[in-house]
Amino acid sequence: MIKNKVISFFKENYPNEPIAIFSPGRINLIGEHTDYNEGFVFPAAIDKGIVAVFGRSDTKISSIHALDLQETYSFSIDNIKPLSKDNWANYILGVIVEIQNKGRNIDDFNVVFGGDIPIGAGLSSSAALENSIVYGLNELFQLGLSKMEMITISQKAEHNYVGVKCGIMDQYASMFGQKNKALLLDCRSMEAIPYPIDFKEHQLILIDTHVKHSLADSAYNNRREVCEKVASLLKIKALRDAAAEELNTIKENISKEEYNMALYVIEENSRVQKAANAMLKEDLEALGDLLFKSHEGLQKLYKVSCAELDFLVIKAGENTNVLGARMMGGGFGGCTINIIEKNALDLFSKDTSRSYQEMFNKECSIYKVKLSDGTHLIQ
Repeated sequence: MIKNKVISFFKENYPNEPIAIFSPGRINLIGEHTDYNEGFVFPAAIDKGIVAVFGRSDTKISSIHALDLQETYSFSIDNIKPLSKDNWANYILGVIVEIQNKGRNIDDFNVVFGGDIPIGAGLSSSAALENSIVYGLNELFQLGLSKMEMITISQKAEHNYVGVKCGIMDQYASMFGQKNKALLLDCRSMEAIPYPIDFKEHQLILIDTHVKHSLADSAYNNRREVCEKVASLLKIKALRDAAAEELNTIKENISKEEYNMALYVIEENSRVQKAANAMLKEDLEALGDLLFKSHEGLQKLYKVSCAELDFLVIKAGENTNVLGARMMGGGFGGCTINIIEKNALDLFSKDTSRSYQEMFNKECSIYKVKLSDGTHLIQ
């Protein structure tokens, strides 16, 4: 069990009494790329995540140990600078700097972290890590930060130290998740309504493509710029406030590609609201249909899918035991999310794995997930 491994490593290598934090990854049932448009999303925390164990340092040096990578980075809390691009330690250093920017004082410390959340699968391992760090430091040094302040720190760390202009959904879902519930999150007001979900005879599964195309981060930032441009031309704060017919008033000022991207965001925002109604009615078939439509928009309008994701969604759509499927996350790789009958899961998994291997000459991974509580202190 990952918790025991991380705690044991800390106790073997550091002298002071530790505290341990679990911070979950997240899924998003529906509502992709709507968060930075101040729209609605439907995320949930899952039972896979990051365990981080903290203790005070008796020296003037802090250390971070990534147990899964077997790598350690040491530094002084008073002299933090960004590392090279793609260095994992930037996620943690960014959190520390943003805490300091809020006027909170922390001393040198040691932290060991590890997890069972697949990296690069679109399950927000970065948000889980950031949240585990800010939550742990808040506990260790009694900083008095609220959960809302903590997720803002996590988001700013990703903006300023990692260079990804992410929305707030990932950090919010990881921090505020509730067991067996999804959160209808309004990304403007930052208020969420928990919706209990009973999947009954169905199972939520993720299929990991094991693909992350190199253009993912730059394409994400590009699409955010497009959304902001269209909102500006419409003279509104964000695309959350737009209706599809309004796009025709500025059609001559934007490209066909930009039009389609804005249209996708408007339609996806509407699908989230429809998903809420489907959950209230316990209508899993309606929810599943919305997932398929979401993927079609992500593929054809927003253009953030890829051959591997499309293949998995097509396979799911051909199986009458699958209610719905779509790509999940920023795009260009990662996971699909699927709602499938439990008694059909084994056969579907074997067939999909075999077909994927034959098509792409690589394996996919299939995970069952449950909806979990958010970031918290563990004993």
